[in-house]
Amino acid sequence: QVQLVESGGGLVQPGGSLRLSCAASGFTLDRYAIGWFRQAPGKKREGVSYISSSDGSTYYADSVKGRFTISRDNAKNTVYLQMNSLKPEDTAVYYCAQVHIYGSIWYNVGSWGQGTQVTVSS
Repeated sequence: QVQLVESGGGLVQPGGSLRLSCAASGFTLDRYAIGWFRQAPGKKREGVSYISSSDGSTYYADSVKGRFTISRDNAKNTVYLQMNSLKPEDTAVYYCAQVHIYGSIWYNVGSWGQGTQVTVSS
């Protein structure tokens, strides 16, 4: 189990940008695949993006492809989600978690943290 803390959320206008951070506590993140998830009020939690631990491959949901970029900084033990061209429908609480990847199927493992709120509003 890896303990992760999300930060970087906030209020931004449509078309703006935010960078979310996912920092590990007491673990080395480069050993794990890490994913970002989000949950808007009244909606199911959905997977947004992940970055693998082996080859560094990345995945993006169609809804964010071309706008979001996931990356990791092993020296800082942190995974980032750069969010550009934000839309109101991106408004949600964003969570990061360790993930297991099986081809096109991926799952979060471990417990959820508090997440970080992203609000995109004009």
